[in-house]
Amino acid sequence: MASIKNLKKDINNVLGGIIEGVDIVEAANGTATYSKEGLAIIDEVFVTFDELIAKINKNDVENKKAHFKEVRNDLETKATKLVEDLNNLA
Repeated sequence: MASIKNLKKDINNVLGGIIEGVDIVEAANGTATYSKEGLAIIDEVFVTFDELIAKINKNDVENKKAHFKEVRNDLETKATKLVEDLNNLA
């Protein structure tokens, strides 16, 4: 299904952008390594990625359209929180 493929791409792009944001903030702060807060954000990105991909790959779903809409909403909610954490890092 093309929608699953696009949803996976969206997850990769959004969460990858957040990791890039952490890289940019850390570089702007002039640190050679990640701060504790930056690492916490990156760890949360990986946890979020694993959770969302596991939800997408779940097979015992009755209404696939509603299920994928829920996954997309989860992505939006979790990405918004991660971006807020990223903004607080700066």
